[in-house]
Amino acid sequence: ISQRRIMQTVPSDIEIAREAATRPIGEIGDKLDIPSDSLLPYGPTKAKISNQFIESLSDRPNGKLILVTAISPTPAGEGKTTTTVGLGDGLNRIGKKALICLREPSLGPCFGMKGGAAGGGYAQVVPMEDINLHFTGDFHAIGAAHNLLSALVDNHIYWTNELGIDQRRVTWRRVVDMNDRALRQITVALGGVANGFPREGGFDITVASEIMAIFCLSEDLSDLQRRLGNIIVGYTRAREPVHARDLKAEGPMTALLRDAFMPNLVQTLENNPAIIHGGPFANIAHGCNSVRATKTALKLSDYVVTEAGFGADLGAEKFFNIKCRKAGLKPDAVVLVATARALKMHGGVAKADLNTENVGALVDGLENLGRHLRNIGQFGVPAVVAINKFVSDTAAEIDAIRTYCKEFGVEVFECSHWADGGAGTEELAQHVATLADSSNSQFRPLYDDHLSLWEKVRTVARSIYGAEDIIADKKVRSQFEDFEERYSHFPVCMAKTQYSFSTDPNLLGAPSGHVVPIRELRLSAGAEFVVAICGEIMTMPGLPRVPAANSIFVNDEGEIEGLF
Repeated sequence: ISQRRIMQTVPSDIEIAREAATRPIGEIGDKLDIPSDSLLPYGPTKAKISNQFIESLSDRPNGKLILVTAISPTPAGEGKTTTTVGLGDGLNRIGKKALICLREPSLGPCFGMKGGAAGGGYAQVVPMEDINLHFTGDFHAIGAAHNLLSALVDNHIYWTNELGIDQRRVTWRRVVDMNDRALRQITVALGGVANGFPREGGFDITVASEIMAIFCLSEDLSDLQRRLGNIIVGYTRAREPVHARDLKAEGPMTALLRDAFMPNLVQTLENNPAIIHGGPFANIAHGCNSVRATKTALKLSDYVVTEAGFGADLGAEKFFNIKCRKAGLKPDAVVLVATARALKMHGGVAKADLNTENVGALVDGLENLGRHLRNIGQFGVPAVVAINKFVSDTAAEIDAIRTYCKEFGVEVFECSHWADGGAGTEELAQHVATLADSSNSQFRPLYDDHLSLWEKVRTVARSIYGAEDIIADKKVRSQFEDFEERYSHFPVCMAKTQYSFSTDPNLLGAPSGHVVPIRELRLSAGAEFVVAICGEIMTMPGLPRVPAANSIFVNDEGEIEGLF
């Protein structure tokens, strides 16, 4: 890895992906014993798995479920998706039947700052360009279903408004799968009587849509349609909720989502199977791939390696408290990804100085890793730490990580999957398989269903974020009280910055004793959770000063350049 990672001639991720010796998707399906007539090809290297085939798997036993999560992200990079792919390849390399389950990337970060989400180096899923751009059209279908409901709401108000929708209390916004701050707050229906009744509205990014959450939490098409009908679009003057089913919207929305609801099968660079389906962000949504994909994968393989977005305080917490709770899943092991570079940044080192050994700063930054390990321990799932290795890492730095993790009884493995693919994770794969097979998981959610919504939010803030308490103004407290009457049994989905345990993205490490402000509550009655928006988090991101889009183009050979 040290040679590959520092050579100026090392190919970019997109160049590596373009040179991949991919196999026809039917051959990848054969590895999972999926009949050819149960695959719906989208070109030669990607396909959807038919609903009929998935329904036929119900009597099969489940494999082991392994979650890959990470420390709090920094500009130094952690490599969670890369590690997920590398571990899946490593498990297959040591003779295990393993399948990777990932989220689909959003166009917003691809053209914004974060870039794509198909792994990196020699631990990628392919076709990389397709996956990072339009893929099989799932996000377009989700956006269309969401905006169909928006159109039906305004159309109902325009013609008769028999439901008595109060235009001032329409809560259903619109979505687009792009970072666009100018759309956060808008006025709709301007231009005269023929265009409807003007009112305030706004856009969220598609991955923050409640339909994305519903899509990812539904068990089957029937459950999908039921949940879509339960969406609350607004309220009457008497403050009674108006549901999507009142507008007869759940049927056409389900029709738009029917094909998208089938999970997508692709492959890694080493021709191992991967399912990529759904893609809510973890900072503004629940951050996990679809239940449909995960449960299908558990029937098709002995080990399923999946990920949850951003750090463990967001992605893993929601994976456990929302996805596993709702879907009845029991994870068998957790892999916590870290890099020495990111730990040094948490210890106060500037990005420009990360290639210099600094054991003292790394030790200071280890409190972030330690907080995440303690948090994972609260859920009763055994963990292991994977160090995504960089050439600048020194033996002293790695030894400091190992020594620290011994206090938690947790093993540490250096992984070179970025440069060496599955060969770089063999030791980790052996340990993870042993960990998962030992059946030591005593998984339990962090809080009980019967707790009040306020106490659920408070529990997450205190137990996961290390906060002293939560605060909210009178209006937000009234929201808590209103939702408590009907929805107190729902879990909570915390919308919070991914960069810190606090709501201040500049507070790195493991801050404690802070107070978490709850700025707004949003009810997701179809997804069956309540979103607590903390601090200044936005559900419609903006592009950075220099967006990644500026470097993306199509070359003279018709190939995409600049995508990462």
